[in-house]
Amino acid sequence: MIKGLVIIEPKIYSDERGFFYEFFNKQQLLKYRIDEEFVQGNHSKSSFGVLRGLHFQKQQAQSKLIRVLKGEILDVVVDLRKDSKTFGKYFKIVLSESNRKMLFIPKGFAHGFLTLQDDTEIEYLCTDFYAPDFDSGIIWNDKELNIDWDLEKYGLKKESLIISEKDRNQGTLKEFVEKGGEIN
Repeated sequence: MIKGLVIIEPKIYSDERGFFYEFFNKQQLLKYRIDEEFVQGNHSKSSFGVLRGLHFQKQQAQSKLIRVLKGEILDVVVDLRKDSKTFGKYFKIVLSESNRKMLFIPKGFAHGFLTLQDDTEIEYLCTDFYAPDFDSGIIWNDKELNIDWDLEKYGLKKESLIISEKDRNQGTLKEFVEKGGEIN
């Protein structure tokens, strides 16, 4: 695990009616040493085989709290913190409606995910507002990062992935570093 990332497994209350859990509780987050003010919530829905990312904002950087409402994703983050011992390293985890795990991602990481089921819905809270002028990313298949997206494990092929034009044209980590490579 990379320092700063936090996997949260909420306490689930289940009975014959269904279940209940708190996905956001400031006091509980403080127990994980997460003292952030979330200002924006996002919800996305994706088909099986959609790959989004790896995204970040060069300025107005965002910490994120990610959870899956429906379906399953392979969530991937890359450490872009210039002075970190794990700069350029990645971490991945399966988040799903069944495991109900959440991932806290601090500022300074690129974030992306691969949907592993059809009609997958995720929700994430952010600590800063979306700023299109500072929107940036790293290409999902950067050879130096060498992220193992487990495509074969999930019955996917590189050619079958659904990726936006924007994400297909992101630069590499090396190009990000050559351009000054800082997130503020």
